[in-house]
Amino acid sequence: MSEWQVPLADVRLADAEIEPVVDTLRSGWLTMGPRTEELELAFADYTGSRHAIAVSNGTAALHLICLAAGLGPGDEVIVPSLTFVATANAVSYTGATPVFCDVASTLEPWLSVESAEAAIGERTKAIMAMAYGGHPGQAAELLSLSREHGLTLLEDAAHAPGAKVGRRHVGTLGLAGAFSFFSNKNVPVGEGGMVVTDDDEAAEQIRLLRSHGMTSATWERHGGRASSYDVIAEGFNYRIDEPRAALALARLARLDVDNAARHELVAGYRRDLVGHPALTPTSPASGEAHSADHLFTGVLAEGIDRDRVRNALAERGIQTSVHYPPVHRFSMYEGDWELPVTESYAERSITLPLFPHMSDQQRAHVIESVRSVLGGQPVNDDD
Repeated sequence: MSEWQVPLADVRLADAEIEPVVDTLRSGWLTMGPRTEELELAFADYTGSRHAIAVSNGTAALHLICLAAGLGPGDEVIVPSLTFVATANAVSYTGATPVFCDVASTLEPWLSVESAEAAIGERTKAIMAMAYGGHPGQAAELLSLSREHGLTLLEDAAHAPGAKVGRRHVGTLGLAGAFSFFSNKNVPVGEGGMVVTDDDEAAEQIRLLRSHGMTSATWERHGGRASSYDVIAEGFNYRIDEPRAALALARLARLDVDNAARHELVAGYRRDLVGHPALTPTSPASGEAHSADHLFTGVLAEGIDRDRVRNALAERGIQTSVHYPPVHRFSMYEGDWELPVTESYAERSITLPLFPHMSDQQRAHVIESVRSVLGGQPVNDDD
């Protein structure tokens, strides 16, 4: 569907993944039902969490974990500015205020424990960790910081299904974690998301709020497990549908294989770019940390015109991106923020193509093109 020789991300569905969706469409039951329940059980088993609650998208998952944490007007939540805007928006939906903090370094573009600790104040109620590019970042340290100050740790794990800290899956360290099934994610469905938590009360609240605050769902009434319902909270329509649940279940079954392919591709990128004077890959996971390798990002040397680089690569059929424009720069959230490391990274970073079925020829074309383009790129005149 694309003219790119090497797209930024790509999804291919096998017949074995399409068939369950077709079966679901033929079943006549399209709203949340048995396939959703099966997906939730499989995801809980995969992550080792007590509860997994499927929802309509990753943003809904983030909103629900913020509500489960009891966030509201007057509260402040520490968040990274280097993230997709949904991370901050989910906090704002509750009436709480996102407080933007810096990343650890230009080669470690995840929320800094030091920056987070400096931002803790009387109104701080929670910290939202975000596993940038699938890397756990400093999630373990943020958990310790949260416990030290009596705060709740929440996890934006949209990039990180399969990522771990030791034996624990990213998303299961804090009160709750939010995953995304958007079409460019490691479990690509199109739209969809998942909340995981070990907290029984949080799980009960999230299930309730997912479907209008109703005490029973349509599938439960259809199966005779309930005959009516009450509405006991002001909830939302955050339900996933059965075709997406069926596809997510099929994609989850191949997640480890896909992540292993991503890992090998990232290792090849690093090997081929090591020591390059104009582009340095961001830091790999090490020690007990294991990345889901959702993105491959690098930092250009100071003075290199990133737009020229991206345009030159585009002319060679290679799609790139920037992850992300810092949230604190958006009109919605602009203020007196001082995040120099985030801004430096945002100005110099580039995201190269990465997807599990990327061929050796495609990766070689990217590497060859990057070397050629960066070898001939002038620096900005103003630098």
